[in-house]
Amino acid sequence: MKTALLLGAGSSIAQAIARALAQQGYALQLAARDPSALEPFASDLKLKYTLPVTLHTLDARAYATHSEFYENLPVFPEVIICAVGYLGDQPFGEKNWAEVENIIECNYTGPVSLLNIAAEKMQLKKAGVIIGISSVAGERGRASNYLYGSAKAGFTAYLSGLRNRLYPLGIRVITLKPGFVYSKMTEHLTLPPRLTASPEQVAKAVIKNLSSGSEIIYVKPIWAIIMTIIRLIPEFIFKKLKL
Repeated sequence: MKTALLLGAGSSIAQAIARALAQQGYALQLAARDPSALEPFASDLKLKYTLPVTLHTLDARAYATHSEFYENLPVFPEVIICAVGYLGDQPFGEKNWAEVENIIECNYTGPVSLLNIAAEKMQLKKAGVIIGISSVAGERGRASNYLYGSAKAGFTAYLSGLRNRLYPLGIRVITLKPGFVYSKMTEHLTLPPRLTASPEQVAKAVIKNLSSGSEIIYVKPIWAIIMTIIRLIPEFIFKKLKL
């Protein structure tokens, strides 16, 4: 039986992915800052799928604890999904460094610290899959969310380099770009239905591409077209747009 570890398992997306993996027969390791909050969810998965589900405490910003976190897992997983993230408040962050720090650490430095250690362990085994949840927001800086977008841009570049490094060893690194998603993180926003995915659609894309398929995934393919257009807009025009 294969095992999957979900980093940031408290999110709507992570939990949808966990359900989809359980349906595929994976044992699950769910890691979050407050794993006790996941006990009802874990119990439901165990009852429905009769699979091992373990809960683990993880603070993505507590870098010194990350090696010990992996050492304390009951088994090292074949699949690791990094769903750690924080949308943050752009206007507040423009005036408050603590908010900027939180955005950067939750979306870039924390995930990088966690996946660096995972990559070393997978390198020894010469097997495994790493899935990082990034964002289309990282493809070009926009006035409305450039703090979050810049952190995700860094994470996308990191995953690209990690993929290049681990490819010769047979280790897959997948970059998942969901676009807008109906989730706890976006429940305060008004989102365009045609461009917005459900957590279940994100999970379906993960399962579809887990063993083979694309390693850069737009959950809604229209986002690939939209972001190509946005990247091609000349800067002298782009800076005048209210995006």
